[in-house]
Parts: sequence; C-alpha cells; structure tokens
Amino acid sequence: MRALCLALVASATPAAAQELSLSGTARLRYEAIEGQPRAGSNASDDLVNLRTTLLAEYKDGPVRLVAELWDSRVYGGDRGTPITTGEVNPVELVQAYAEFRAQGLLGAGSTATLQAGRFTLNLGSRRLVAADDYRNTTNGYTGLRADLAWRTGWKAALVYTLPQQRRPDTLEDLRDNKVALDREGFDLVLWGGLVSRTRALGPATLEASFFHLGERDRPGRPTRDRSLDTASLRLLRDPAPGHADYEAEAIVQRGRISASTAATAPRQQVAAWFVHAEAGYTSATGWKPRLSLEYDHASGDRPGGRNTRFDTLFGMRRADLGPSGLYNAFGRANFLSPALRIEAIPGPRTDAMASLRPIWLAAAQDSFSTTGVRDPTGRAGDFAGTQFDARLRHQLTRALKLELDAVLLAKGRFLREAPNAPPGRWTRYGSVNLTAAF
Repeated sequence: MRALCLALVASATPAAAQELSLSGTARLRYEAIEGQPRAGSNASDDLVNLRTTLLAEYKDGPVRLVAELWDSRVYGGDRGTPITTGEVNPVELVQAYAEFRAQGLLGAGSTATLQAGRFTLNLGSRRLVAADDYRNTTNGYTGLRADLAWRTGWKAALVYTLPQQRRPDTLEDLRDNKVALDREGFDLVLWGGLVSRTRALGPATLEASFFHLGERDRPGRPTRDRSLDTASLRLLRDPAPGHADYEAEAIVQRGRISASTAATAPRQQVAAWFVHAEAGYTSATGWKPRLSLEYDHASGDRPGGRNTRFDTLFGMRRADLGPSGLYNAFGRANFLSPALRIEAIPGPRTDAMASLRPIWLAAAQDSFSTTGVRDPTGRAGDFAGTQFDARLRHQLTRALKLELDAVLLAKGRFLREAPNAPPGRWTRYGSVNLTAAF
C-alpha cells in the first residue's frame, strides 16, 4: 500500500496554484400541452418549472473537490398534472466528490482520473447512463468512478455506484415542493463501464459498454426486482463541416425481472434489445446545415412468458426522441421509428433543429413507449402517429440563453382507439426556457 501511495504521488501532475470558483444557473420554464397523449393525465395543462444550481469547485494540483446544489421545483399543477421526481427535487446536494488526476500511472502518456462521492454521469451515447439537461431534475450517483486514457487512443470509464433515489416521491409532496433528502442504498446498484478507441476503423470511433443494474425491495418501496445486464456496441464518426457522418449502436439486455411489484409476483427472464442508426452530411457553407436520416427500434413486451420490453436504465430522452416535462410521451421502449432531421447554425449565438418521424409500436399488445396507453388485444393496431419536433436556442447575452421547444403529434390509430387512450387527434406541446448563468 505504501508503494502504491508513493507511485500515485510521483505520477501526479505538477502542483498548480490553488483555485476556488463558484458558479451557478437559474432556468425558468413555462410549458403547456393540449391533447395530452399519456393516460390518466389532464387533457390540457400548463406548468412553471424553476431549476437553480450552485456549483463550488476547488483545485489544488492534481486534486479537485466539487460540490453542486440543485433546487428543482414546479408551480401551477393540480391533481391531474403528471408531476414526478423528473420535475421536483428541492434543495439536493447532487454532487459532492473528490477527484485525483495522475499522469503516467499506467504507462508513458497515460492519464488516470479517480472520483469518489456523489456525482452525475454522462457515458458514451448517453442512451443508458446520462444526466438529461432538458429535464427539470437530474440523475445523481454515489460511488466510485475511474477514467483511464492512453496516447494510443484507447479510453475506459469504470463505475460502481448507488443511484440516488429522488425524494419526495408522493404526489402530494411533489405538488408542495417538499424538501426531502434523496436516498441511496444497496437496494439499487449500478456498475460497469465502457471502453473506446478513436480512429479504430478509419476515422470512426469504436465503443463497447456493459452495465449491470441490481434492484430489490425495501420497506415502503416495492420494486420489480430488476437484475439486468445490458451490453452495447457503437460505431460513430462525428459530424464535421463538409463531411458525411454516421452512427450505429446495438444494445442487448438480458436478466430477470418480477412480473409486477407484488411480493409474490413470478420472476421472468428478460430478452430485450435496442438499435439506433443514422447517417448525415454537414454543409461547409452558410448556416452549416446538417441533414440526417435516423432509425430507432426498442423492443416491446410480447406474449410468451419472457419480458422483452427494453429498459433504458438512466438514459437521456431529449437529444434523440423528444422533450420530457409535460410531454414525456416518447421514450426508449416499445417503438420503431425512422426520422428525418435537419440542424443548422444561423449565427454564432443561434442553433436550430427540426425532425419528422412516424412512429409504430414494436409490440401491439404492450403499452406504447412511456404513455401508459395499451390495448391488450392488439386490435387498435400498431401505428402510434407522426411527430414533428422543433427547437431553437439563442444566446441573448453572455449570461442569458433562450430556448424554444415545440412538438406536434398527429395521433395514429393506436393513440385514438386503444381502450385507455385520451380523446383527441392531435397533441400540441410548447415550452419557453430562459436560463441565466452566473
């Protein structure tokens, strides 16, 4: 142990001047929806979201100490407003960790960074482990992280964590923005990691990951006792002006899960999967528009005794599929969808995106994505509808940013005729977001 400590000290980067910094953000969002596609919620609704963060960072040579406070609240909801821990998490120390960075520990040109404590994670494509920035709250984890890099282009990120279980978690407390500290424990564990290499196949990066999620009941918190092993393989070439780009990711999920949260529920084998593919081209002139074709397919649950519905774990939603918040209807479960997307940079402080995608259910007898709408008979068909999604972001001043989001969903036969489908043929969603940084 003494030799290891001496090696760490010897390999550390040279001491730098001590530095303490404070920063933060405050985001105000107004969002509204008409023709809510999710079951059991108000047909029309609006909500005010307020998210404030305060980050303190101390650096001393190879050592970094970080603490970040999040305060996420909503106002204007009622009994039928779908408010969850995705929107409310007041006064929570989401991050509080120590970090140590060393050079040459694993050979010449290598870098090793170790973290311990509470932190957020964005790993790989972020489809399995992410901190979704559009959502009013974030995902936090307590545990250990190691990032390793070699000058040959190989990188690795390894984690052993207890995901933070956000509180409060009852509807009444959420509506009241009640302060309750998040909880972590060995009843919910996430461990694993990913390895990647740049220029593994020509200009493309190759990446492989594996994560295990273990979950079990505790008093007052029944679960589906998930024990999931999720492995992925990803190949990508990043967008660049004047060049074609592409990405392909395949994810396989195996394990066991209870059929319900009941203590006596039978256990089921899990056999689920997800694929994402896209190809795009970015122009080198003007607004540098990027046009891309995409395809996403997440397995749904089918009759037969096995569970075949894909679980995205802690994956992001907004970057690929659509907004969360009051919309939150389209997640990475039981759907298949091609898409056409265009992105552009009209000016140095402005970017825009629009996408059009028809959406089908992967399994007609399972609930569609994250709507809770289901037809156990399958008679409502498998066409969910067509979604148009648009976003505009503009940096008003150095410290103030505006974001506008809009979704128009033309409901297909399934979302109109399934037994618990909300009435109406259209869903209209919009949000105005103003973020101040200080």
